[in-house]
Amino acid sequence: MASVERDISKRPPEVPAFTALSEVASVGSNGCILFATDDWFAPADWMLKDGEPVFEPDAYTPYGKLMDGWETRRKRIPGHDWCLLELGAPTQIAGFAIDTAFFTGNYAPRVSIQGGTLDGTTKQMLQTSIERVPVSDRCPDGMIGRGCTPEQLGMVNLIGTDRWDELLPRVELAPGYEATRRQYFAVPAGKRSLVVRHLRVNMFPDGGIARLRVYGTVQLPDPALLTAKKPIDLIAMLNGGRCTGYSNAHYGHPANLIKPTEGRNMGDGWETARRLDRPPVLRADANGILLVPGCEWATFQLGAPPDRGCWIERVCIDTKHFKGNYPDSVRLEYGTVGDIDDDVHWMPLMENRKLGPNQMHEFLVVKDLLPQRKAATRVRITIAPDGGLSRVRLFGTLA
Repeated sequence: MASVERDISKRPPEVPAFTALSEVASVGSNGCILFATDDWFAPADWMLKDGEPVFEPDAYTPYGKLMDGWETRRKRIPGHDWCLLELGAPTQIAGFAIDTAFFTGNYAPRVSIQGGTLDGTTKQMLQTSIERVPVSDRCPDGMIGRGCTPEQLGMVNLIGTDRWDELLPRVELAPGYEATRRQYFAVPAGKRSLVVRHLRVNMFPDGGIARLRVYGTVQLPDPALLTAKKPIDLIAMLNGGRCTGYSNAHYGHPANLIKPTEGRNMGDGWETARRLDRPPVLRADANGILLVPGCEWATFQLGAPPDRGCWIERVCIDTKHFKGNYPDSVRLEYGTVGDIDDDVHWMPLMENRKLGPNQMHEFLVVKDLLPQRKAATRVRITIAPDGGLSRVRLFGTLA
C-alpha cells in the first residue's frame, strides 16, 4: 500500500495498549445506566456520552452549575455515591479510562469499579421500579436534580453488587485540568479472564466524573447462533469483531465503523486526511472510478471463532453524514483460518465499487461479491483515494 502502515497496538507511551480493544460502555456501544444513588448536578448517563466533554461557563440550572458528566451533591448523609452500568455486551475487561475534564474543584477524589452480571429478572425489576428518565444533552430536566429514595437504595442493596469482583481497587483521581484529566487503569491480571455484563462504579464519597470508558474483549456469540442459517453481522463489535489496524485515522477512528448504533455525525465514523499524492487533475476509468495512485485501509478481526471462519453474504457500507468527503470507491479482501496477524494472505472479496455521498450501499453475493475460496476470519476495507465512512456491516454465517 502507498500509505505507511500504522498498527493500532503502537500507541504513545501515555496511552495504554488496552485502549486498542473494544470500548463497551459508551452510549454508541449500547452502554446505559440502570441505577444511580444521586443525579443532582448532572446525571450518571452523561458520563457515557460519545463526544468529548464540553464546558459552558454561564450554563446553570435551578440545581446548580450544569456540568458535562456525572456529578452528585456534596454528601451530607452516611455512605458514598455509586451507579450500576450495563455494558453493550458481555466482556473480558482489560482496563478503564476515566476523564475528570472541567471537574477541577468538584471531581470524585477516589473511585473503585466492580463487575458482575445481573440476571434478566433482576434487571427487569430495576427497570420497572427505578425508572431512568431520558435526559437530553442540552435540556436540564428529567432526572437532573434527583436522588434515589432510601427505599430504592435499600431494594437495590439487596442485589448484593457490593460483593461483586473488584476490577479496579480503590484509586485516587486527579482534577480535571488538561494536564491531569485523562487517567488510565488496568484491570489486575487475575481478574482479566472474568466475563461481566454489568459494572458498579463507586465514587468515594461524592463528586464528578466527566467520562468513563471501558475496554476489553467482547465475548464471542453463541456458536448455535452462528451456525443457524439466519445471517448475523460478523464484523459488529457486539458480536466480537474488532479493528486490528489502519493506515490513517486523522479525523475519526475505524473502530467506529462497527459500533451498533447509527453514526451521529462525521466525527462518529472513520475519516482520513486528504492524500497528498492526489493527481493535480483527476481522471476516471470506464466505470467512473477515479484513477489515483493511493488509498487508505483498515483491518478487522471477525467475530467468528478463529478456527472456523465464516461465509460473507452481504456487505453494507454507509456514508451517512459524509456529503463532501466520502471515498470515491471501496474494495474488500479477506483473510482465512491459519493466517497470523503479521502475515495475512489477503484474497479478494469485492473489486472496486463506486460510492456516493450520505447513503447506504448494499453489495450482495449474487452480483457484487466474488466467490469465497475459504472461510473468512478477518477483512481489509480499502477506500480510494481517501475520505470517510460512517458504518460497515458484514452479514454471513459460520463456516
